[in-house]
Amino acid sequence: MRLTSLLFIVLLFASCQSHYEKVEKEELASGKVSNELFLGLELGMTKKDFYTTCWDLNKEGILNNGPTELSVEYKAEMPSGNPAYMRFYPKFENDGLYFMPMEFSYEGWSPLNDELAVEKLREDVVVLFESWYGPGFFEVSNEDKSLIAFVKVDGNRRIRVFKKSISVVRAEIVDLRIQKQIEENPS
Repeated sequence: MRLTSLLFIVLLFASCQSHYEKVEKEELASGKVSNELFLGLELGMTKKDFYTTCWDLNKEGILNNGPTELSVEYKAEMPSGNPAYMRFYPKFENDGLYFMPMEFSYEGWSPLNDELAVEKLREDVVVLFESWYGPGFFEVSNEDKSLIAFVKVDGNRRIRVFKKSISVVRAEIVDLRIQKQIEENPS
């Protein structure tokens, strides 16, 4: 009886895991390492390499200073053809880039223009990311679907895309190995 009860509890726990949790666990266990970000930037690169790469891309006219103190701006070519800005600035841990938040907004956004609605922007960002990182994004949401994100996990790299505001889509790429270390040993 005890073995049957234990087996039932294990199966119940396994079935309670969300699709996302299963994917994350499998991908981390695979040992696969995916460090590519975009424009030659990578997870794990040093601050010096990040600044050098951005400086070189700035000299080529590919990147500009963003509108805030700590942001880099890239005019992204979106699959829809609608011009958009991508603004980003990473976080580092032990001099290694481990987290890259990005914000996308359509150029000329207006609340009266349905073609530039944030839901269309989110779709556009997911399609753009599929061209950069391959297919495999899936929807994750809360019960009432008031919060929706599209997620992809490739080994150590997790990519999330979600609506931040009425005009902005946020995307986050993180090295899950480093994030889990930080969560386990906050300092």
